[in-house]
Amino acid sequence: MIIDLISEYGMFLAKVATLVVAVLFVIGGIATAAARSRQRSGRDGELRVKYLNEEFDDLRESIIDEVWPEQRRKAEAKKKRKEEKARAKQRKKAGGEDKSPPRLFVLDFDGDLQASDVETLRREISAILEVAEADDEVLLRLESPGGLVHSYGLAASQLKRLRGRGLKLTVAVDQVAASGGYMMACIGDRILSAPFAVIGSIGVVAQIPNVHRLLKKHDVDVELMTAGEYKRTLTMLGENTDKARAKFQEELEETHQLFKSFVREHRRGLDIDAVATGEHWFGSQAKELGLVDDIMTSDEYLQGRKGQVDIYQITWEEKRKLADRLSLSLATAAQRVADRFWQRGSQRPFQ
Repeated sequence: MIIDLISEYGMFLAKVATLVVAVLFVIGGIATAAARSRQRSGRDGELRVKYLNEEFDDLRESIIDEVWPEQRRKAEAKKKRKEEKARAKQRKKAGGEDKSPPRLFVLDFDGDLQASDVETLRREISAILEVAEADDEVLLRLESPGGLVHSYGLAASQLKRLRGRGLKLTVAVDQVAASGGYMMACIGDRILSAPFAVIGSIGVVAQIPNVHRLLKKHDVDVELMTAGEYKRTLTMLGENTDKARAKFQEELEETHQLFKSFVREHRRGLDIDAVATGEHWFGSQAKELGLVDDIMTSDEYLQGRKGQVDIYQITWEEKRKLADRLSLSLATAAQRVADRFWQRGSQRPFQ
């Protein structure tokens, strides 16, 4: 009786999972269609530019106004006026041409399983490349635990556009750059890491639930028709063979080799065999292994540079109507469920 009850419950869960996946595909299709519609209409968003030097100055002045005596505040104000005058003179070059000081463009990438931020990153990089000059720099504040191979491959390719134009790229990791996230980070000329940021995980993993025996017990047949011997290897519903498992493992190994070659290409001198074990390390350990260059947070780096360059935060923001925002919230929640489901499924994420 108990065994029958467990079996019935298992069948119920399988049906629910199938229904959830179907609903997620529908929601995903609606969200994709809406995004394409906005692209065609030309009203999909706008670029925001924020001058961070001014923000740092405002923070400083707020503290000064509260804690410094009046005489010192006056002296500070006089010093600031002199510095501004000196900077204005530096901008004047031959023939009275107004020359801007070097600029540091700040980008943010918050990665999920599908590297969904890649479209935003693409637009921001395209905007920077329209105005960037030889002595400009880009700082990418990167946070990502990794995800799908092709998604993070595209994100890394977007960063290579900056290097291809000769721009210096610094990548700062305050919390995590693992697996596909590290694939992006290694593009940088310099990688900064907070002491306890999670770094590495240069490996590939995939896992697939299989309910074939449960279906067989209840006399449920699954017919899978393919053309091509390896069009499908491992499946969730059918019976998996040793040959299919071997082929799937072979594909994982090939992907891992590509990943290792990519990291080796961009981090010369790194002992790739020692670090491409799928393990991750904290920032201080990663520095000893050569995975990162310096132990420093993004805030430390920006505060250290604010007196040398003009710092601009570049952000692409999509324009959405209320209905779009509601549908996006629903789609985002559904996507999170899908991410958890498919991480246990047949897709092949890095981490």
